[in-house]
Amino acid sequence: MLVDDAIRQRISIRAFRPDPVSEDLVREVLDVARWSPSGGNTQPWKVIAVAGAERDAVVQLAQATLAANPRGEVGDHPIYPADLWEPHRSRRFAVGEQMYEKLGVAREDKLARLGHMARNYRFFDAPVGLFFVIDKRMGHGQWAHLGMFMQTLALAAEARGLGTCMQEAWAMVRQTLAARFELPDTEMIYCGLALGWPDRDAAVNSLRSERAPVDEFTTWRGF
Repeated sequence: MLVDDAIRQRISIRAFRPDPVSEDLVREVLDVARWSPSGGNTQPWKVIAVAGAERDAVVQLAQATLAANPRGEVGDHPIYPADLWEPHRSRRFAVGEQMYEKLGVAREDKLARLGHMARNYRFFDAPVGLFFVIDKRMGHGQWAHLGMFMQTLALAAEARGLGTCMQEAWAMVRQTLAARFELPDTEMIYCGLALGWPDRDAAVNSLRSERAPVDEFTTWRGF
């Protein structure tokens, strides 16, 4: 598969088949991802991979935590700015509405929308979950390097027929997960990622979010 093809066809998968993903295959994907760009070769990423009983335990822990505190564990690193501005606010709203349309969930059906949101904490039924960890002492550059690592991993998975969904929703239970994984105080979980075999028949997996054209985000000088 060409890199261009992997980039263009990768989407956020929100429905997975139950088929297992072997440890060897997960290792293969991680082995490719470790060659991601890293300024100063700091390699500021760590990964916690969960499957089987440990995956189920994490799912149950997250569900119990959010049942007790539906607003989640709000910390110093919110998922979005408090007052998201345009055009970013409209883009976020639009893709959410497109997703619920694919699911056949009406805007006024708050219960169904919350139910779908809660599926984040089951990894959308993917058999493998990955958590990305970074040291809180790292600078903005190293956060960017972590993002490059995640993108490389997603493309390596795509090339092997696997699907992924990067899940910032796991930020809502960061402290609980940190305790579960016995992370030191200097480290934090940035987000999670669902990994598995896509259910190609699920309507939600036909969602392709729109992207701004090149000239909307590029300023040309000296060409």
